[in-house]
Amino acid sequence: MIPELYQQLPMKIKCFLLLLAVCAALHSCQVLSNKKYKALLATQDSLSTRAATLESVVSQLKTDTARLHRELTDLQGGYNLLNDKYNTLNNSYNTTSSKVTQLATDLQKREARLKEVEGILRKRDEATNALKDKLQKALLGFQESGLTVDVRNGKVYVSLTDKLLFPSGSIVIDEKGKMALKQLAVVLNKEPEINLAVEGHTDDKKVINLGQIKDNWDLSVLRATSVSRYLTEIEKVDPVRVTATGKGQFQPIDPAATPEARTKNRRIEIVLSPKLDELYNLISK
Repeated sequence: MIPELYQQLPMKIKCFLLLLAVCAALHSCQVLSNKKYKALLATQDSLSTRAATLESVVSQLKTDTARLHRELTDLQGGYNLLNDKYNTLNNSYNTTSSKVTQLATDLQKREARLKEVEGILRKRDEATNALKDKLQKALLGFQESGLTVDVRNGKVYVSLTDKLLFPSGSIVIDEKGKMALKQLAVVLNKEPEINLAVEGHTDDKKVINLGQIKDNWDLSVLRATSVSRYLTEIEKVDPVRVTATGKGQFQPIDPAATPEARTKNRRIEIVLSPKLDELYNLISK
């Protein structure tokens, strides 16, 4: 549009406008003095120096940044390794802690059971000692004839020499022996929780001319059964509580080969032991 309008203007106006344009162009162009030129050069040098400095700083920053990235990567790897170890140790601690807790619980249970067992054993020992005292009082008149009462391993042993119970070489209880067993049965029938083991013992001399009795085994067994029958059939001790055994000459009190030792070894031992069902049930839990 403007070129078309320009073409339509008169020549004089066209020349005038051209002259104005030339003047404006000449006015905008100024010739620099030598001083200003040098100042511009100095400014240019300063800017070049600063640009070079900035480039150096940027290069150093890039180098530092790369180094920091490597260090960060190494630190991250170290952290991950330590974190894995921590997790492993933590898991191990939790497992150990759980085991310790379980062991502590088990220990408490065992201690509780131990106290129960100790309590039962204490009661057994108290009952055993009380039974011993009762028997000693009941059998006091027979102690000069070779009867003894003592406690061994939580059991009461009533030991009667053969001369107190039997004539020499016999398995038949004499009257004095029956009296001792009668006094013993009075106590036993008042203590239904006590079991009896009647043990026959002999010396080491061989049996000679005793008819059906072949050896010391036979003699010890038959004497034990004689005492057991008397206690159960005559004195009415519950036979369920009674066991008869023969030990022969194999459990001597005195191993010496003297008349005194052999006298001690020929005996009937009645072993009294309390029923321990409560203790066995506790242990078997």
